Amino acid sequence: MKKWLGAIACAVTVSACTAPNSSPPSGIPSAEGAGICDAANVQSYLGSMVTEELGAKVLSETGSRVLRWIPPRSAVTMDYRTDRVSISYDDQRMVTAIRCG
Repeated sequence: MKKWLGAIACAVTVSACTAPNSSPPSGIPSAEGAGICDAANVQSYLGSMVTEELGAKVLSETGSRVLRWIPPRSAVTMDYRTDRVSISYDDQRMVTAIRCG
């Protein structure tokens, strides 16, 4: 009985970490760039609608290898990665921030 309670508690805890209706666009490449992110030249995309095409442009134009979408009210890791660009967006799926790391 104790084993089952532990398994159920783990399942409930993990399922509580998912965010409903906040899935980012799919199909974004994740290993295209040179590897060192520079987000200075993509700040003009702030306020744009979140799309797969936008993600691909940002990934390419920043030179990053990894693109991370950050939905509203999401917890994200604070580890800094020089090869990653992060795009935050709001409930209307408008870009609110583009940062390296």
